Amino acid sequence: MSSGFSGDVARYYAEFRRGYPPEVIEVLAETFELGTADTVLDLGCGTGQLALPLAGRVGSVIGMDPEPDMLGHARDAAARQDSGNVTWVLGADTDVPALGTLLGGRALAAAVIGQALHWMRHGTLFGALLPLLRPGGGVAVLANGSPAWLQDSAWSRALRGFLEEHFGTELKDTCGTAAQDRLRYARALEAAGFEDVRTRYVSYDAEPALAEVVGGVLSAVPEDLLPPPAARPGFAARIGEALGPCERFTEHVTVSVLTARAPGLTARAPGNGTGPRSRPLP
Repeated sequence: MSSGFSGDVARYYAEFRRGYPPEVIEVLAETFELGTADTVLDLGCGTGQLALPLAGRVGSVIGMDPEPDMLGHARDAAARQDSGNVTWVLGADTDVPALGTLLGGRALAAAVIGQALHWMRHGTLFGALLPLLRPGGGVAVLANGSPAWLQDSAWSRALRGFLEEHFGTELKDTCGTAAQDRLRYARALEAAGFEDVRTRYVSYDAEPALAEVVGGVLSAVPEDLLPPPAARPGFAARIGEALGPCERFTEHVTVSVLTARAPGLTARAPGNGTGPRSRPLP
């Protein structure tokens, strides 16, 4: 699963990647009936954007990532937030079968994967996760909106045009956020033996400043393609020129939360319609 994202890329990731709104954590807590006795695995945890808010809702979290620098920033963030119930583990999706030893006989309440599944062999992974889960627990695959350069707005198209010219490539990779990706993951979960496969959506608006747009771009560039430190101010200035005179840029972000439950307990009945939008597997 290794992405090669380390060094300065990990630093930009920690500072500029979007977090998850509280409503997303509520979806996870309700779906898997999370409590203070539970353990949750955040696979591909990055710098802790999902692991840390979950740590406030459960007994313990295992944050697992193949990049040591990502885990270093995650540990620093956990220390700042006084989150002492997270265990940070160096590992990839292929290491999941070995987690049984670390768990010491405990079962996971949930395994969450936040916009990292496109780096993993998802079919094999889902089969490996199922025996580690308690009845009624499950898997959640989250996508925190489309990349800034693949949105339907004038400034996003301008950003995409600049990046394609700068890097000499066409930017089409959705990082697992496209509808066809979500459907593929949902069907793989069913094929692995999971039940109650459904997708819920949480939408919000954000207004990143230019520095945040640039930081988000730099968090997504592999380290070998990252502009050298001396060239980064010029890189940021050229992005600013491409985007025009605006100081802030509106993003309409829709977080998709694909969940699937392990067999053993009856699925929770749908809510009263006031929560996040929900859609079962087609």
